[in-house]
Amino acid sequence: MTTTLPDEVRTVLQNKAFAHMITFNRDGSPQVSMVWVDADGDDVLINTAIGRVKEQNLRRDPRVILSVQDPSDAMAYVLIHGQATLTEEGAVAHIDKLANRYFGVDEYPYHSPDEPRILVRITPDRVSGTAPGMGSWT
Repeated sequence: MTTTLPDEVRTVLQNKAFAHMITFNRDGSPQVSMVWVDADGDDVLINTAIGRVKEQNLRRDPRVILSVQDPSDAMAYVLIHGQATLTEEGAVAHIDKLANRYFGVDEYPYHSPDEPRILVRITPDRVSGTAPGMGSWT
């Protein structure tokens, strides 16, 4: 069952927030990666390179959990549980957009033709966390 992202959560995701993304290894153990994060409507966007462990895990098991720290308030965080879909379409433009947000440059400086990009679109099933002064996000 999908859920709607509250406006305050979308604002955090479209800021310079860092997220820890949990995917699941073949044996069921968690794999954690720090990632840049973005939002598109009610979907959460992550960008990675093809061949990385998180990409391989998501192809096998699309479940994902994100823990996102609000960069404007260290005590506020968002937890997002969802299902991922992967596409190469728009991935290069998206990593350039994120590079502009996080690095202040027009193009992602570490892009290599030997490492094609992939866009991870996460449809949230559940959103929770804490926003001081506002209570729970849920």
